[in-house]
Amino acid sequence: MLAVTPSTLDFGNVAVGSSSALTGTLSASGSDVVISSAAWSGSGYSVSGITFPITVAAGSTAQYTVTFTPPSGGLSSGNVSFSSNASDASLSQSLTGTGAQPSTHTVALSWDPSTSTVIGYNLYRATQSGGPYAKLNSALLSSTSYSDSDVLSGTTYYYVSTAVNSSYVESVYSNQASAAVP
Repeated sequence: MLAVTPSTLDFGNVAVGSSSALTGTLSASGSDVVISSAAWSGSGYSVSGITFPITVAAGSTAQYTVTFTPPSGGLSSGNVSFSSNASDASLSQSLTGTGAQPSTHTVALSWDPSTSTVIGYNLYRATQSGGPYAKLNSALLSSTSYSDSDVLSGTTYYYVSTAVNSSYVESVYSNQASAAVP
């Protein structure tokens, strides 16, 4: 038997002109499965990271990558299906994502300076409350303000900052702030 996880790859909002990649996993149970091909549909989707035919041994897995590069704004649904010698010879995974027009919005952030002696600050952003966070700045920020212009319309962002001392030791995250981009 062949299974695919997750059953749906949800890319969320992806800016038109950029791309996002997610990983899917095929798993075989009971006996070895030979997967002969994959076919996919949906505007802006592609599959890579797997070569056919591939044999997935019973009890093991094979991973592949689905990339979503929206050609235009709006919801794009699709699927990827795998043909194999398993009893359920055709197996399908749903794909969904929304092409978002690049935003002309900016999120202006500011925070209180550290009461300790510091050499700068780092700023982090997430699209879900509590993270995981990605660092926005490549070099330490010397001020306690930042303008984030790399935001998408219709998305809520969550921000935290850290202070860095002269030994380059970073503080714990600040309280989280959020901004909803219209």
